Amino acid sequence: MIENDYYEQVRQKLTLGPIFAPKDERTFKIMKILWDEKEIEILSNFPNAGKSISLRMIAKKVNIEKAELKKILDRLAEKGTISKIGTRYELVPLAPGVFEKYFLARKDTKENMSKAAVIFREIFDEVLPDILRKVDMQLLRPVLPYNAKEKIIQIDKQVNASSKVLPFEEVENLINKFETFAVVPCQCRLLGEYSGNPCELAPAEDGCLFGGVAAQLQIEKGWGRKLNKEEAIEYVKLCEERGLIHNTVDDISPESSLFICNCCSCHCGVLYPSKKFRVYAVAKSNYLPQFDLELCVQCGLCETKCPMSAISEQQSESSDKIFMTVNEQYCVGCGVCATNCPENAIKLKKIRENTPQKHLKFGNKSFLELFL
Repeated sequence: MIENDYYEQVRQKLTLGPIFAPKDERTFKIMKILWDEKEIEILSNFPNAGKSISLRMIAKKVNIEKAELKKILDRLAEKGTISKIGTRYELVPLAPGVFEKYFLARKDTKENMSKAAVIFREIFDEVLPDILRKVDMQLLRPVLPYNAKEKIIQIDKQVNASSKVLPFEEVENLINKFETFAVVPCQCRLLGEYSGNPCELAPAEDGCLFGGVAAQLQIEKGWGRKLNKEEAIEYVKLCEERGLIHNTVDDISPESSLFICNCCSCHCGVLYPSKKFRVYAVAKSNYLPQFDLELCVQCGLCETKCPMSAISEQQSESSDKIFMTVNEQYCVGCGVCATNCPENAIKLKKIRENTPQKHLKFGNKSFLELFL
């Protein structure tokens, strides 16, 4: 069997629920960086992504000494290109999955990681939008900034008692639950740095924030830097000042309160296609910014900070007065504009009562299970 057949076999196995590895020359280029000919032949004997296999079972299928085989598979797991759970191994999809683990582990050569970053960026630009259209699902959802309640327009409780801010809607849901936190690098911004196109808003080292047991796992792996509660609060505020969106998994499972991504729209694999191609894989929050025209001085900071380019300056048709307006179609309700307004002229108004699904799954795996 020729080498390319093994790569195609494995590509087909990198499917889990709605996510898949596209049959595209760039997919094969990525795979050849991740796995050499010997490794890909071994992996062709694995079951589909999401199903584990023991070392003993793999050894029966390949003509390699068991000790040597274990070294190869452990090396791949350490590099982040497969998963190891206890003594068992399994394939994971390219993204989410290998993409996050590979760039977090940073165990490959800098040359390989730079090559992979360039190709992944091409995929984000030219392949991902069509994939997201086909999949047609929201992966992430924004949560409101710290102390967002101060920015919420008060609604008469007699009118609609359910209009209060719910725990799943704010970043404090994460902060209030735990004492131990960990910051791990943003894989999407790492991709930018390795490909020579760094984010202008924040360095890659300032990425996702994990809490509780998930934080401890990241610290033990050497991927996360430890923060206490006070440091975590300061960190999320810093992310907000930079114009980053707090995103979490688009569900209300316990997992969604274990971590948040702090996303920029120039590199994030979910926000970037949402902004550039208006293919929304990020759900909208229940809130929309509302401007107080008496307080607004048209400084333009909200327009600059808006990650989705949803805010613009408009001129009144009846006068020369300038005012700021929001495009509801583009706005995801992240609250970045409100938390950064120096005049306190932007409030957040609850305009819908959407509740996320109970649990977002990719086949038999959650987002966090693919990530860890």
